[in-house]
Amino acid sequence: MTMDSGPRTNMPRAVILLSGGLDSTTALAVARSQGFELFALSVDYGQQHRIELDRAATIAQTMGATEHRTVKLDLRSIGGSALTADIAVPKDRSTDEMGHGIPTTYVPARNTILLGLALGYAEVVGAFDIFIGANVLDYSGYPDCRPEFLSAFENLANLATKAGVEGTGKFRVHSPLLKMTKAEIIHTGTKLGVDYAQTLSCYDPDAEGRACGRCDSCQLRQKGFAEAGVPDPTVYRGKHS
Repeated sequence: MTMDSGPRTNMPRAVILLSGGLDSTTALAVARSQGFELFALSVDYGQQHRIELDRAATIAQTMGATEHRTVKLDLRSIGGSALTADIAVPKDRSTDEMGHGIPTTYVPARNTILLGLALGYAEVVGAFDIFIGANVLDYSGYPDCRPEFLSAFENLANLATKAGVEGTGKFRVHSPLLKMTKAEIIHTGTKLGVDYAQTLSCYDPDAEGRACGRCDSCQLRQKGFAEAGVPDPTVYRGKHS
């Protein structure tokens, strides 16, 4: 999907991985605030909460992305995650439980695959900057959100691409939210004009896109808004709806 935002040829281009969630939307806003022309990339990988992709399309348009593409692939054929297989999404876990181990919502190799797609897209549109909403304070159990991984991928990007080999540009992987708390992320996005009502963080929303309020992602989102002192615009089903 291409947005008609007029000529912006003097702006450096950036590819932003956009899931439609709180973090990736904030990363998009950060890229915009830094003067990048926005090329948003979403991935329909067979996630059970794929309604987030509808949110991503809306967000890309309202936040002025020059282009928004959605790549379709099937990680359900691999499975191994509560998001891509018939495994229950964890609910009602304590903060302590969330802070230990790798949760079943971890999708094997997901960020490696998503960054690989973003790198290919960047090559096509002439971008050297890739933004991802990775965070090590929330979901610290995800191995593909660690700074060591992101640094290693950046090195790979400059080894495995035509531009990197020919020396015509250097790829950079930006993770501006990496060491922020959820409250700090919300404060940052609010200052940058993010409408969090458009975002969806839930791993188990209903068919209408209402959040469950009980999965790890929902609980961290609610805690973040509470600590930020910002009203949570999320529509929750059950007691919150």
